[in-house]
Amino acid sequence: MNDSCTETQGGSASNTYLLVPILLLFLLLIIAVLRSPNLVSSAGIGSAVIVMTPLVLATYSLMALAMAGRGTVDLSVGPLMGFVNVTLVVLNGLGALESPLLFFLYAIAVGVAYQLLMGLIIVYVRVQPIIVALSGYLALSGINLVILPRPGGTAPEWMSAWGLGTTIDSPILVILVLCTAAWLIFTRTAFYGHLRLMGSDERAAYTSGVRITIVRLGAHCIAGIFSALAALTYTALIGSGDPTQGTTYTLISVTALVLGGTSLAGGRGGAIGSLLGAVNLFLIGYVLATFSFGAVQGFVTDLAYGAILVLSLLLTIAIPWLQRRIRHVSPALIFIVLSMLFVGVILHAKYDYAAPAKLAEVAIASKAATPVHSVDFVFERWEDGTQASSGTLAKPITLFSLLILSVLVIARALVLQSQQRRWSPRMIIIMLVLLGFAAYLVATYVDARQMPAAATKPVKATP
Repeated sequence: MNDSCTETQGGSASNTYLLVPILLLFLLLIIAVLRSPNLVSSAGIGSAVIVMTPLVLATYSLMALAMAGRGTVDLSVGPLMGFVNVTLVVLNGLGALESPLLFFLYAIAVGVAYQLLMGLIIVYVRVQPIIVALSGYLALSGINLVILPRPGGTAPEWMSAWGLGTTIDSPILVILVLCTAAWLIFTRTAFYGHLRLMGSDERAAYTSGVRITIVRLGAHCIAGIFSALAALTYTALIGSGDPTQGTTYTLISVTALVLGGTSLAGGRGGAIGSLLGAVNLFLIGYVLATFSFGAVQGFVTDLAYGAILVLSLLLTIAIPWLQRRIRHVSPALIFIVLSMLFVGVILHAKYDYAAPAKLAEVAIASKAATPVHSVDFVFERWEDGTQASSGTLAKPITLFSLLILSVLVIARALVLQSQQRRWSPRMIIIMLVLLGFAAYLVATYVDARQMPAAATKPVKATP
């Protein structure tokens, strides 16, 4: 009985490392939306997906190797992306690769071959992984410059539309979703359990019958596939070949890996944490870009990345202490609560700030003396200081009260469901109802804000 209880509590506490990237994610999202509301538009989200995907996939590659243990941090992931990028562009210019299928097969073959060579050296030559990774970093950086001394060349025509980022639905998003789903499915296999066991304690895994060599080489092959797909999406992003830019992904991908909660000692990590870490790094750069630092803009961004990396390592040390203190808090439900809060911030930034300005412009253009009606998130008011009628206030106050009640119900579920490995069907139904209600609130508020301004003007009585 005690063993089962311990396992249940361990299952809830094992995801405690996701709390830090989740909280940081919504903090950065709120700041980014308030600084630049265009982020939540179709073009803004599409551009963000295009820019983030190479970093996310590079982080996935590092995650697969870091979970294998021995302190395996592949510092050559950036130059490997650059090698695939420049060779693809050069071969495309020579007409050797014309079919999209050949592009994908070549990139994956190169990525898997390099990682497999790296794994064979680590396993059979018994060289420390960090030494092999550093050697690969230096070698590939030089080879890239030999192949393509300066940025140039062009990506194939069928790939040029991938990097536009004008819409959310793009082939880049499909690649990202499929890679994330593939890793989540992979976590259900026995191979994944062997990988975690080997990363946590290689000696115990060996004595348990785990084939250490096969598992480690398999982890390198998985990392090679992710690196190849990262290089393909990176080629679509820049639309050409660049032998130097790929090296910058090494620093930021390692930072995203640590920020996402993956243990560099091995045995712990996941796609969700790595995804959150990569998104957080993108948002840090996005938020810093909204400020003007002049000529030192790039240095400030690098400083932020370094500071985040140090703080992430310190928080990694504090994770055992956090697991003992907040083991009854579910990261998934905290994510839902903060998502509802973020939806409110989006509405506030998109309508409460933008709509009054548009109405004021219309009023000035028409030289109308009638008061302009605006909304202050929940309570409606007139710009001349008079307040709306009680009938106008009744609906938003009621909806806001129901929203607060929904948040309280979810907060209560934070304690009730935190020790369960899976949610009960009743809790799933409740959460779906609350999410549907939140969507209804958003739709209702948007419809209210899109009413014609003429409907808000008072009608003058005729004598």
